[in-house]
Amino acid sequence: MSASPLDVESSSERLSFAQLTDLLRQVFVRHGTSAEVAQVLAENCASAERDGAHSHGVFRIPGYVSTLASGWVNGKAVPVVEDVASGFVRVDAGNGFAQPALQAARPLLVEKARSAGIALLAIHNSHHFAALWPDVEPFAEEGLVALSVVNSMTCVVPHGADRPLFGTNPIAFAAPRADGLPIVFDLATSAIAHGDVQIAARKGERLPPGMGVDSLGQPTQDPKAILEGGALLPFGGHKGSALSMMVELLAAALTGGNFSFEFNWSDHPGARTPWTGQLLIVIDPSKTAGQSFAERSQELVRQMHAAGLRRLPGDRRHRTRAKSLSGGIEIETQELSRLRVLAQA
Repeated sequence: MSASPLDVESSSERLSFAQLTDLLRQVFVRHGTSAEVAQVLAENCASAERDGAHSHGVFRIPGYVSTLASGWVNGKAVPVVEDVASGFVRVDAGNGFAQPALQAARPLLVEKARSAGIALLAIHNSHHFAALWPDVEPFAEEGLVALSVVNSMTCVVPHGADRPLFGTNPIAFAAPRADGLPIVFDLATSAIAHGDVQIAARKGERLPPGMGVDSLGQPTQDPKAILEGGALLPFGGHKGSALSMMVELLAAALTGGNFSFEFNWSDHPGARTPWTGQLLIVIDPSKTAGQSFAERSQELVRQMHAAGLRRLPGDRRHRTRAKSLSGGIEIETQELSRLRVLAQA
């Protein structure tokens, strides 16, 4: 009996993390990155897919490919790391992606954090198109506390304004705990992540109220209306708007990167990656007095559970990760076929 069109459409395959990373690495190399950059981006994108963060997983690959083809980003950029002060590291990403810049600066950043107790990393001239939690979680796995902010392209209307100015401007935080996986969250200061709006538009789904406005500034639940001349709203009204402003100041003004409204990609059709900045702050909690920070973190978690909280930030991601690592990362067959074509194109 032959499969129905619905069966074909919904079919999927499972790949190991290593297999998916290798496939994505091939895609990046084939479309203009160096092998080193390709490996970093592939691991980042595969990590998002492994953990169920689909809006930053393989969904992003066509955007990467389109951006590289447009000439907007330098896929072979070599980051320049500068030791600025006892607790300050600066990186010029060379109009390349932010993740390779972070990797290049990471050893010095950790060394300074362990020495001074706190260290800051300012990345500018960079493109960030991925989830932010993979940037901070590895620090918590080493017993450090990490906070990162990055601004993006203009698509969010500040509270009380009548046109978009800010980006989705996410904030990510990671902290170790004694008897469990790190506490990690990654949230956009917009009411919804831009990638989730794109996915909803592709699936023909409507959004909850309060996510965005159309081209006339009227509230809409239609993701296409938001993407086609509309804009997102900040979460929590003036509170989210204030946090988004803070991200612009820390990620762009402090690093030397572009504000969300300062770059123009109109001369690069197909460009998708925002050319902005990123700031990371890493703290060594062992420098504090009293009980171990990780133990204190664990006590807070115990009390949160005792108060009735059943799911911590990152819990679903960690469960999905465990499932993916044991049974493979599920990719729709059509999506996988497109990736394989891109890897050979």
